[in-house]
Amino acid sequence: MTSPEPPRLVCNKTCAVYTEDASETDLAKHDEDDYVEIKEQMYQDKLASLKRQLQQLQEGTLQEYQKRMKKLDQQYKERLRNADLFLQLESEQVERNYIKEKKAAVKEFDDKKVELKENLIAELEEKKKMIENEKLTMELTGDSMEVKPIMTRKLRRRPNDPVPIPDKRRKPAPAQLNYLLTEEQIIEDLRTLNKLKSPKRAVSPSTPEHVPSAPLENLSQRYEARIEEGKLYYDKRWYHKSQAIYLESKDNTKISCVISSVGTNEIWVRKTSDSTKMRIYLGQLQRGTFVIRRRSAS
Repeated sequence: MTSPEPPRLVCNKTCAVYTEDASETDLAKHDEDDYVEIKEQMYQDKLASLKRQLQQLQEGTLQEYQKRMKKLDQQYKERLRNADLFLQLESEQVERNYIKEKKAAVKEFDDKKVELKENLIAELEEKKKMIENEKLTMELTGDSMEVKPIMTRKLRRRPNDPVPIPDKRRKPAPAQLNYLLTEEQIIEDLRTLNKLKSPKRAVSPSTPEHVPSAPLENLSQRYEARIEEGKLYYDKRWYHKSQAIYLESKDNTKISCVISSVGTNEIWVRKTSDSTKMRIYLGQLQRGTFVIRRRSAS
């Protein structure tokens, strides 16, 4: 009696199922190995690329490095150019300020030097004039400025004493008097003083008594002139330093001037034509030797 066929068929199907599962497992394992191998190959390629780029970077031939270095070099050169321009502008500005300050310092020094010299000259001239006035006053009043010798007591010389040697000293030079006024002005002033000091004369019969003698002040026109607080008061007007004036003399000469300084008893004026300076005393203004007129500064 033969065995039935159906059970044999079931066995064959089961073996077929087992064979398919093994094939799928082997295939999956093979794919995984390929993936790992591909991944390893990609890693090696990237590593080799990075090493190659690192080598190029060290040698300075990397394209990205050269590109960025070119950009940095341009920025560096632009910054240096701007710094040079800024330095040049600042240097020019400092040089201009230096030249300006130097000129101002030189001008101030020259002005101060001229002012100091004029003040010292005016002070010395004032002292000189005072000494000369005192000398002139003493000569007119008869006083003497000579120094009287000191009386010394002389003792009798003993027989054995040596003969005294005479003292040969140089005699002091006589004092010289330098007049600031002209000879005509000095003579005129002396005549006026002599008239004031001379006694009144008797009226002669030929002189009418009803005719009064003219006062001395009316012989020549007198002007009011004085100096207060560095300003000149003349003919009811005030004049100050750097003011433009006309200077008129007795010979009708009219000069355009500028007051350069005001002293204690005189003023200094500068001619506008040749910039020469003149010194005018208060006495000359009061006597009318010089007359001052205002003028416009244009």
